[in-house]
Amino acid sequence: MPDIVSPLPGVFYRSPGPGKDPFVQVGDRVEPGQTVRIVEIMKQFTEVQSAVAGVIGTFAVEDAGMVNPGDVLVVITESKA
Repeated sequence: MPDIVSPLPGVFYRSPGPGKDPFVQVGDRVEPGQTVRIVEIMKQFTEVQSAVAGVIGTFAVEDAGMVNPGDVLVVITESKA
């Protein structure tokens, strides 16, 4: 399955804001177009969405970690029926 990569440099966040629940957790099923994380650069937030259906396997970056374009953020595993 394809990995989800960062579209731009910035700070990787697992939730939409402080004190809010994460978009998804390891083991959650995702659908194409579903927001899984955000990347912030200069106070502009970009949603990162899954391109495929599948299950969140692991996160390759810690919450609030710095990322560069093309860095793997989330590993998607096989689709669960």
